[in-house]
Amino acid sequence: MDMIDRYLNAVAAQLPQDERADIVAELRDLILSRFEAKEEELGRPLTEDEQEEILREIGHPLVVSARYRKGPDHLVGPELFPYWLFGVKAGLLVLLTVQAIGLFIHLISGTDDAGQAISRAFHGFFSSGLTLIGAATVAAAIFEHYDIRPKWMTQWRVQDLGAFGLSDPATWGASVGAANATKTPAAPSWSLSPRVRPWPGGEYAFSFIALGMFSLWWVGLLHFPGLMHVELLGADATVTPAPIWSTLFAPILIYALVQMAVDLNSLFRPHAVRLRALAQIPLAIGGLWLTWAILEAGHWFTLTDRNGETARVAGDWVMLDAELLRTLGDGPRDLAGVADTLSVVMVWVLAFTAISLAFRIFANLWRLVRP
Repeated sequence: MDMIDRYLNAVAAQLPQDERADIVAELRDLILSRFEAKEEELGRPLTEDEQEEILREIGHPLVVSARYRKGPDHLVGPELFPYWLFGVKAGLLVLLTVQAIGLFIHLISGTDDAGQAISRAFHGFFSSGLTLIGAATVAAAIFEHYDIRPKWMTQWRVQDLGAFGLSDPATWGASVGAANATKTPAAPSWSLSPRVRPWPGGEYAFSFIALGMFSLWWVGLLHFPGLMHVELLGADATVTPAPIWSTLFAPILIYALVQMAVDLNSLFRPHAVRLRALAQIPLAIGGLWLTWAILEAGHWFTLTDRNGETARVAGDWVMLDAELLRTLGDGPRDLAGVADTLSVVMVWVLAFTAISLAFRIFANLWRLVRP
C-alpha cells in the first residue's frame, strides 16, 4: 500500500458510507494532479518526504474529512453559546449553594474532621458540576446537530432582545442596579456605546433554572451526593424524610412548575409588571399554605445512626425563640443534640419563608394598584 492509499484510507474512515467512494475518487485526482505538477516543476519523481509534504499541505485526514461532513463542526455554536454559558453558570451557583448547605449541616453536627467535610463538599460540587456541564453540552450539541431553534430565537421581536443579556454576567441582578439607573445620565440616543443597563430578566432566569433543578431532584432524576446524610462525630447518620413530604409531594411539584412557568414568561417579558404581579399573588398564597402545612406537621425528618438509634427533626412555633437561636450549636453533638439543632434551624427557615411570601403578596398587590 503506497502513501496515497494510506492517506485516503484514513480520510475514508471518517466519511459516510454512501459518499465515501465519490469523495475518495475526487481526493485521489486532486493528490495525483498535485504530485504531477510538482514532478514537472522539479523534472524528476518525488521522494517520499516530498510526497508527504504535499499531503500535509492538503490537510490532516480528520480536517479533510470534516470539509465533506454534513452538519455543524462544533458542539455549541456561537448562537447557542450565550444561553449555554448562562445555564452552566447559574446551575453551578445552585450546586454551590446546595453543597454549602450540606457543609453547614456537617459542621454544626460536630464532625471531628472539618477539613474532611470541606473536602467532601468540594468533591461533591466538582463531580456534580462536571455532570451539569456535560448534560448542558449534550443538550446544546443536539440542538446544534439537528438545527433545533426555539421560536424565541428564530421569530424574535425587539422587546424580546433582553434575553440575550443572559450571556453578560454584568447585566444580571437588575433589580439591585435598576434603582440607581435613573441617577446616571442616559447616553445619547445616537451613541454606539451607551451605558450598560442591567437586564431586568436575570433574576427570573436564575429562579427558573434553580426551580428546574429542584424539580428534577424532587422527582428523583437529579441526585446530590451526601445531601441526605449527616456526620456525627465521625459516624454517618441517614436522613429519612417524614410522611409530610410524601403527602405534599404533588402540591410542591405543581407549585414549582407553575412558578417556573411564571419565571419563563417574566424572562422574556420582564416589563409586564402587572401581569406578573397577578400571577405571583396566588402563587405566594399557595406557598404560604404549603409552609403552614409543613410547620403544622411538626415532624420533618428522622436521623438514624449506624446502631439503629433514631432522633426526630421536629418542632413548632415555640422554637421561634431568640435565645434558642443564640445558643444554636452549643448543645450536645450526639444524635439527639444534632436533631434538636436542625429542628431549630428548620423552624426559623419556615418562619423566614412565610415572612418572605407574605411580603411578596403585599408587594405584588401594590404593583397592581399603583399608577
